[in-house]
Amino acid sequence: MKRRKFIKSAAAAGIVVPTMINGIPLQAHSTNQWLSTVLNPSVETDHVLVIIQMNGGNDGLNTVVPLDQLSKLNVARPNVVLKDANILKLNGTTKVGLHPSLTGFQTLYNEGKLNILQSVGYPSPNFSHFASTDIWASGRDSDQFLDTGWVGRYLNEEFPGFPLDYPNAVNPDPLAVQIGGNIPLMFQGPVAQMSMNVGNPDIFGAWPNGISDPTDGTPKGKELNFIRTISRQSKSFADALIQGYLKGNNVANYPTNNYLADTLKVVARVVKGGMKTRMFLVSIGNFDTHADQVDSAGTHIGAHANLLKLLGDAVLAFQRDLEAMNLADRVIGMTFSEFGRRIKSNDSNGTDHGAAAPLFVFGKKIQGGVVGANPILPAVATVDDNVPMQYDFRSVYSSILKDWFCVKEPELQNIMLKPYQNLPIVKNECSNVSIDEHQKLESELTIIAYPNPMVTHTEIKVKTARGYTQIQLIDALGRLCKIVHAGRLDEGSHAFRLNSDNFAPGNYYLRIQQGNAQKVEPLMIVL
Repeated sequence: MKRRKFIKSAAAAGIVVPTMINGIPLQAHSTNQWLSTVLNPSVETDHVLVIIQMNGGNDGLNTVVPLDQLSKLNVARPNVVLKDANILKLNGTTKVGLHPSLTGFQTLYNEGKLNILQSVGYPSPNFSHFASTDIWASGRDSDQFLDTGWVGRYLNEEFPGFPLDYPNAVNPDPLAVQIGGNIPLMFQGPVAQMSMNVGNPDIFGAWPNGISDPTDGTPKGKELNFIRTISRQSKSFADALIQGYLKGNNVANYPTNNYLADTLKVVARVVKGGMKTRMFLVSIGNFDTHADQVDSAGTHIGAHANLLKLLGDAVLAFQRDLEAMNLADRVIGMTFSEFGRRIKSNDSNGTDHGAAAPLFVFGKKIQGGVVGANPILPAVATVDDNVPMQYDFRSVYSSILKDWFCVKEPELQNIMLKPYQNLPIVKNECSNVSIDEHQKLESELTIIAYPNPMVTHTEIKVKTARGYTQIQLIDALGRLCKIVHAGRLDEGSHAFRLNSDNFAPGNYYLRIQQGNAQKVEPLMIVL
């Protein structure tokens, strides 16, 4: 392919065209048609979501510790398990505690500004970093392919026609910004990339000179002129970002030698500077702790502890900055990691790729507390055993879009592609689902299997409200093995027979979901 043809194709496809500010890579994703009319978003809101990627697969069991499962954790992971004396306790709950490095999160939880969602994942998880990151970024099923991201689809609904006619007088700023993170699929819309990428939080410096200089009429000059056109388009959003940074300021003190804090400090500053950007992605890496997750001197210190300290300290400083600048009503944050780690530790003082793990949402406008029950761990965990999923990660996305950004049907269906649970995350905005109400719904939903362990069959007894109900059998690897029931049930008690169907012996889970409530119960199958 000739170079000019490649450049045109790249631009049309929304491929990144990079630029540098004093050696710092800056990327704007666009096509070459802009600036003709003013388009307005479909929902007027000044709300902002900051997404923090914990890249590598965070060990959820050492992050949010199920205190009633400590004896089983001591058996399954004796070389990495946290000692009870080191675990941070939380006000108002005896169910869970936090890793001792997460003092920042402990403070936010005790102030009612941290929402802990238990066992977030997806059915039939993929244990590849790249594939699972794509699943989280796109919002697809594990056996599906999507070339758009959940944020990209959301922004496309809100800003139709992008990138044509953007930026404009009403929308002069980038719709989404990645700072130090790079997940282009998350921001890929049906037509174009909806974000720009700053490779480093230090965005000061001068824009390169010469992009408006005249060129000659030679083929080389025409190619250069085309590249400069793309650069000028990139410059509009880059200038808005820099101007927001220069207009803004920080009030709170941020920890030093903390890359995530440096990045969040930039986000707070550009929001204070008046930028209308709705979505920010930042990243902290090295959570792939196969070896040396903990230090030989103690399981409460080491590589994982250092990462969680960076996270907790940075988020607390960011929240304090937002509060001091009167921005706390506008900004919330969410963490995610592409998967968790296995229940059983390995012989290298580490943990291997797993399934579900806790997810955090923080801010003044979220409902503080714990959503979901502690995972019930097997008495004897094998190398294949995983924390079973309670909540689909897309339920978190859907709830934030609905209750923070006030997205309504059918737009929400267009973005998420199918309906998901509405979880109690945001308070007093577009929804009134509370954690207490949610817990009550889940307490009224029951599922019991007998006999358990199961040899040839078991009877599954459930008690439900009236509504569409799904009962699933999930194996130790998180794979959906069988749908026991899918359909409407009347209020009351119901029974279902599950036959062995040549299932391999091992630890399984029964998951029931009805409306916004769900419950997971262990089931052992033996020969």
